[in-house]
Amino acid sequence: MKTIKMTLAAIALTSVSFAGFAADLVGTEPAHQEQVGVVSASGSNLSSLESHLAAKADAAGAKSFRINSTTGNNRMHGTAVIYQ
Repeated sequence: MKTIKMTLAAIALTSVSFAGFAADLVGTEPAHQEQVGVVSASGSNLSSLESHLAAKADAAGAKSFRINSTTGNNRMHGTAVIYQ
């Protein structure tokens, strides 16, 4: 029983700490951050495209990202500038 409680506590703490480092979607270039790269992704709609771009920005260690292009009809493609 103690092992299960410890495991659940570890999972809860891990998920909280990862959520604190998620990249923020911004509308304009952030004031005190510099551009460090570009990521691209695909999705079935704009919402899933934004989620995929956010995940790639997080994986790259970005503090924020700005979507700068989207295209497509049934399959969306897009790019985002990442900032640190």
